[in-house]
Amino acid sequence: MKSYIKDYPRPQLVRQTWMNLNGQWDFAFDDENIGEKSGWGKGFETDLKIEVPFTYETKMSGIGREEAHEHIWYHRTVNVEKKDLKRYILHLEGSDYETKIWINGAFAGNHKGAYERASFDITEYLAAGENHIVIGVTDSYSIRQPRGKQRWMKNNFGCWYVQTTGIWKTVWLEEVPENYIKYIKVTPDLENGSVKISAEFEGIPCSFDENNKSEFHFGGEISFEDKVIKTFSTSVNSDHTQIEVKLIDNGETEWGIHTWAPDHPDLYDLTLTLTKGITNIDTIYSYFGMRSVATKDGQVLLNGAPIYQRLILDQGYWKDSHLTPPSEEALIEDIDKIHELGFNGLRKHMKTEDERFLYWCDVKGMLVWSEMAACYDFDDEAVSNFTDEWTQIVKQNYNHPCIITWTPFNESWGVREIATNREQQHFTEGIYHLTKSMDSMRPVIVNDGWEHTVSDILTLHEYEEDGDVFAERYLSKKDEILGGTFAHNKEKKALAEGYEYKGQPVILSEYGGIAFTTNGEEEWGYGNTVSSEEEFIARYKKITEAILNMPYMVGFCYTQVSDVQQEVNGLMTIDRKFKVDPEKIRAINEQVNALHK
Repeated sequence: MKSYIKDYPRPQLVRQTWMNLNGQWDFAFDDENIGEKSGWGKGFETDLKIEVPFTYETKMSGIGREEAHEHIWYHRTVNVEKKDLKRYILHLEGSDYETKIWINGAFAGNHKGAYERASFDITEYLAAGENHIVIGVTDSYSIRQPRGKQRWMKNNFGCWYVQTTGIWKTVWLEEVPENYIKYIKVTPDLENGSVKISAEFEGIPCSFDENNKSEFHFGGEISFEDKVIKTFSTSVNSDHTQIEVKLIDNGETEWGIHTWAPDHPDLYDLTLTLTKGITNIDTIYSYFGMRSVATKDGQVLLNGAPIYQRLILDQGYWKDSHLTPPSEEALIEDIDKIHELGFNGLRKHMKTEDERFLYWCDVKGMLVWSEMAACYDFDDEAVSNFTDEWTQIVKQNYNHPCIITWTPFNESWGVREIATNREQQHFTEGIYHLTKSMDSMRPVIVNDGWEHTVSDILTLHEYEEDGDVFAERYLSKKDEILGGTFAHNKEKKALAEGYEYKGQPVILSEYGGIAFTTNGEEEWGYGNTVSSEEEFIARYKKITEAILNMPYMVGFCYTQVSDVQQEVNGLMTIDRKFKVDPEKIRAINEQVNALHK
């Protein structure tokens, strides 16, 4: 892959000119919230140091204090060889929750959100040589902001864990030309053997005069396994453009189309250029996968063929770094071990993972359900916060072929009255249609687990531990479950009131959660705790085979990859040691049932 640079934070749009700003920063708690009024943006005194991008709550940050602090500050110096006709963009891949930036004492911008990238053009504030970067972050226990699995009270409870405050993903500085490619959106069209490339530019004025010949051109080349397949170019008259490139012309059969799928994750390299006259002023590297996703006749279709999804729930937590991956190698290890267990995909739960994780899922052929971190209240502020952040996440991660499903809502979190409340139903419908307006390719699930409104897939959550009870319930009550008249999970029905089943694919998207521990009373999972590998395998086999033999279900998602803090229902410990023989799990997962060939 031409686009790959180790630790590069944005693998879908790669430039060579960048500086990683992770590492040691000055750090301060501001419990009295006096920092901004006292001019800390120009600098502050402190003896504390923090290792970015790890939050102060984690061991790897060098601080390791888990109590909540609403206001925190960061500072470091950076030497920049400031060049003429260049601009400098400061990127924060993730900072939770309200972030403000000062460069050499001047306020340079702010951002609200936790899970998506925040970018600031700081060119006007930089000097040649040494520069001071100060970042102030405000977070809280508010349940009106997207939290995911972050607790909103003093101690952990249930399946909610230590909060994440401040910078928790890579910070980096990018050098770009004055006119540059700001964003690309790559849409494969497998049916027509083409790919649509949309681009946004910075520094190019809009011009709607048809007779005005533009001096700017956008183009590039597509290659596969180092062999150039297509070159293309189009003139640029505004701050955005779109071009469709045929990978196969009429009568051309030499190359064919190389599709992306779990067992053959073929990827095309993409080099894109922006030229002014005959001068190449910007070059970026990217990649894409040719694949289609659809739902039809109760099946999920990948590249036009039914695919049975063997998913595992993945919360993306590590012992000493919490939500932040400890390294790129740790991300790769998780994907490889999930494959070793016989799963072909994962549901990334209540978190937007580091883009390097999605890159490796692209490369290694791991299906991904991309899920939004939930708010836990419903009002105008929560709706606004959720919508703003979700749309940015969809835009940011659209190009990754591994993502085959968007999952904005889970188990009615943040929409507790969705079963009957029309305002909350309208909200979920709105998010569904907004997502579809940005991405017509992928299925959208609303609301994962139960009380669905306008979902493309009907998903069910069931932690029944007895395989016989499960099989009897889901066979004998099928029509009632899918019709929304039977509460398959405690008091929860599959459909919200006013909605009906319309033949969507059915996937059991949470089950299992078998607690396997001998450590302490404060740890928990679902059902009765097992105490041996034999007991675990017996229970896993029985419930999983019950699902595999359910003729109307086309996939499952087991809870979960690894233990997380007090939750001990992982197939691995939190430090990624298998609790059971992965080959035994793999053998169960990969049974080919005649109904799902």
